Amino acid sequence: MMRKSFVLAAAAVTVAFAGAAEARDQIRIVGSSTVFPFSTAVAEAFGKSTKFKTPVVESTGSGGGMKLFCAGIGVNHPDITNASRRIKKSEFEKCTKAGIGITEVKVGFDGIVLGSSKKSRPMSLTKAQIFLALAHKVPQNGKLIDNPYKNWSDIDKNLPKTKIEVLGPPPTSGTRDAFVELAMEGGCKALPAAKALGLKKKKCHAIREDGAFIEAGENDNLIVQKLEANPAAVGIFGFSFLDQNSDKIQGARVDGVQPTFDNIASGKYAVSRSLFFYVKQQHVGTIPGIKEYVNEFTSEKAWGPDGYLVDKGLIPLPDADRKKIMTSARGLQALSM
Repeated sequence: MMRKSFVLAAAAVTVAFAGAAEARDQIRIVGSSTVFPFSTAVAEAFGKSTKFKTPVVESTGSGGGMKLFCAGIGVNHPDITNASRRIKKSEFEKCTKAGIGITEVKVGFDGIVLGSSKKSRPMSLTKAQIFLALAHKVPQNGKLIDNPYKNWSDIDKNLPKTKIEVLGPPPTSGTRDAFVELAMEGGCKALPAAKALGLKKKKCHAIREDGAFIEAGENDNLIVQKLEANPAAVGIFGFSFLDQNSDKIQGARVDGVQPTFDNIASGKYAVSRSLFFYVKQQHVGTIPGIKEYVNEFTSEKAWGPDGYLVDKGLIPLPDADRKKIMTSARGLQALSM
């Protein structure tokens, strides 16, 4: 009975979509601010080299993009969403419930950088120090207490004697999701005092709310501008923004490793993640150019080692992975979790 209802609902949506198909002849893309510059570059190349209009790309954050993408089928809903982390099970279930079939495309790697103005002293941090600087509660004398650290030097005298002021992404951001998992949880696990208290993920992921961490929105370019204006501050953003602003911004070492292209590609830099985009299968063939856009993104001239996305800061996938993902992406293989 449930299967029959799903089929009828999907059929009704398809009929409604077909009647309004002419209302939009341009691909609409939402999602991650980290993937935004790569998606925009592909959209521009696609618009110049094909008969199709240049897609509209919006930076809404990974979580915000998934919410819009999974809301339904039809011209009022986006065709593609970018994400700087993999789709969550709850998001996949929401999409499935709405009758949406998904093709997942992993496009490359990115490092999460703790950047600061080149006017400030270069920083070298451990994941444990990052956790102590930003955690809502920290272990001390066998107890979990509200974060008492005001200056970086309060954590370690070798760190700068400046106020902890970190500009970072909001909870809707995939960068935030990846940062709390890789840096915060990683730092939490590295602390013997946290281990002794048996801290769970939720406690390790919780970021302080006393003003030391400032939510700076989904616009990573804005964070870069704020770091220029305030050399004492630190910002959290994707490697591509460091790469594109290397004349103004420097990245902190994490566990002794500099955030560079080679270190991220080799896996030496620990705070790194995969980047994705997701295609709404029901829109292919109705909204013009979706398949051709996927072909452009997965072409060697775009995402290959010498492609134009590398110039934008994308860390490419290994050759064998690119070939495999290109085949599944261009074949619009359905995602199952």
